[in-house]
Amino acid sequence: MSTEPGRKPKRFLAPQEKYEIWMQLLRGEVTVGEAAERALVDRSTIAKIREVARQGALDALAQSRPGRREKQRDFELEAARAEAERLRAALAEMAVRLMLAEGKEPWG
Repeated sequence: MSTEPGRKPKRFLAPQEKYEIWMQLLRGEVTVGEAAERALVDRSTIAKIREVARQGALDALAQSRPGRREKQRDFELEAARAEAERLRAALAEMAVRLMLAEGKEPWG
């Protein structure tokens, strides 16, 4: 694998390695340059890890809501309730039609 002069060969970091680097940067244990040197990657790789982690954290925080978590939607239950409501409405309509067709029986 040939690289341009002055460039380090590509090295792919595992997600756990990226997380550890990000945490070290957050805690102030290392600088971007030191992290790059330790991980044997370019400084731009460390800067990208930091930016991706920051954006991911912001996105996750934007999605979170305080209080109780909303329960998962039960699509089968929703469909069954909709079907029950449809049948109830149809039955009520048929009862009205039957009453109109046969007439109301007099009381007792």
